[in-house]
Amino acid sequence: MSTSSYKSPRSIRGQDVAVSSGRPWLLTRPPGVVPALALFAAIRLAGVAALAALAALTGRPPLKSLAHSWDSVWYLHIAEHGYGTRIHITQTGALQTDWAFFPLYPLLIRALSHTLHITPGSAALLVAWATAVLAAYGVYAIGHGLHGRAVATVLVALWAALPHSVVLSLAYTEPLFSALAVWSLFAVLKGRWVVAGALAALAGLTRPSGIAAAVAVLAAAGYEAVRQRGRVPHGLWVGVLLAPLGLAGYVLWVGRRTGDLLHGYFRIQSAWNSRMDFGEGTLRFLKVLLLQGGGVVQPLALVIVATSVVLFLLLCLDKAPVPLVVFAGTLLAMVLLVSGPFSSKPRFLLPAFPLLIPLACGLARTWRSRPERAAVLGGTLAVVSLAYGAFLVLIPHQPL
Repeated sequence: MSTSSYKSPRSIRGQDVAVSSGRPWLLTRPPGVVPALALFAAIRLAGVAALAALAALTGRPPLKSLAHSWDSVWYLHIAEHGYGTRIHITQTGALQTDWAFFPLYPLLIRALSHTLHITPGSAALLVAWATAVLAAYGVYAIGHGLHGRAVATVLVALWAALPHSVVLSLAYTEPLFSALAVWSLFAVLKGRWVVAGALAALAGLTRPSGIAAAVAVLAAAGYEAVRQRGRVPHGLWVGVLLAPLGLAGYVLWVGRRTGDLLHGYFRIQSAWNSRMDFGEGTLRFLKVLLLQGGGVVQPLALVIVATSVVLFLLLCLDKAPVPLVVFAGTLLAMVLLVSGPFSSKPRFLLPAFPLLIPLACGLARTWRSRPERAAVLGGTLAVVSLAYGAFLVLIPHQPL
C-alpha cells in the first residue's frame, strides 16, 4: 500500500494499489493529463463567458457576479472582518450568523489578498480557480488509474460541464473542498494514509460535507485492516485519527464560542433550515412540487438528485474502490437526509465525482465506436449545461 503508480485500470479495485515507478507518488504525472486539463479549462472558460454575456444582458458587472453571489458574500466578509461580525434576519425571523461558514476558504482569501495586495474578491476567485484545476487533476488521476486515459478524459469533461459546475468559477468553497477531498481519496488509493487523513482534515475545515472525506478514509482504513487481518502500517492509524479533526475541531470551537459545546454549531446551522431530518424535508419537497409545481429550477434539481441515485447504484454494481463508493454515498445521503433548500442539493453533489464514472465509461465506449454521436451528445450537454449554470447565478430564484 505504499506505492506510487497504478499497475492497470483494474489495479485499484477494492484497495489494491500498484507497483512503484520509482518516482515520488505525488509527482507521477498520468499520461494525457495535460490535454484533459486543457479541455477542463476550455469548458469552464466557456461557462465564464456565458455568465459574462448573461450578466451584460441583465446589466450586472461580470466580476461582481463571479465573486459576490449568494454565499460568496459571507466568505468575503469573514475574510475581511473575521467571525462574529455579520448577521442576517430572515423573513421567518431566523437569525443567520457567519459562524455557520467554515474557516479555511476565508483564511486563504485573507492570506492571498494581503500577500498579493489584491481585493478579497479577486483573491477568492484565484483560490477557487486554482483549486478547481487541482481538483480536475485529481479526478483525472483517479479515473486514469481505474479505467485508462479515454475514460479519465471524459470524466473530467463531464465534471466540468455539469449544470452546477458553474460554482467552480465562483467564489465558493466547492472547488477547494473538491481538491482536498479528491486528493485525499487518491492518497488512500495509494496507501498514503497520513496524507489522506491530513487532507480529509483540511476538507473538514472547508465545509460540513467534509464529513464525507473523513468517513471515506475511516471506511477504507477499516476495510484494509480487515483485509490485512490487522497487519497494517502505523501510518494508517495516524490517518484515521487525523481525518475527522478538522470538522470536529471547528464544530467544537463554535460550540465553545456560543456557550453550547456540542450543539452550538448545529443550532446556528438550523437558521438555514439545515438539519438532519432523515428525509422528511425531501418528502415534503416532493409533495409540494407535485401539488404546486416549481418552475424550472426545482424540477431540474429533483431530476439531478434522482439521476445521482441511479448513478450511485451503477457505481456500486461496478465494484468501484471502497473509498470512492463511501465518499459519494455519504454526500448523497447528506443530500437526501438533511433538510434545506432543494435547489442547492445538486451543488452539494458536485464534489461527488465518482458518480460520473459509470457515465464516463459509457460515453468513452460510444466515442470509440461512434465518435460523431459522442461529439454531438457531449457538445449539446455542455452548451445546455453552461447556459443553465449562468441562469442559476444571475436569474432570481431559490438559493444556488
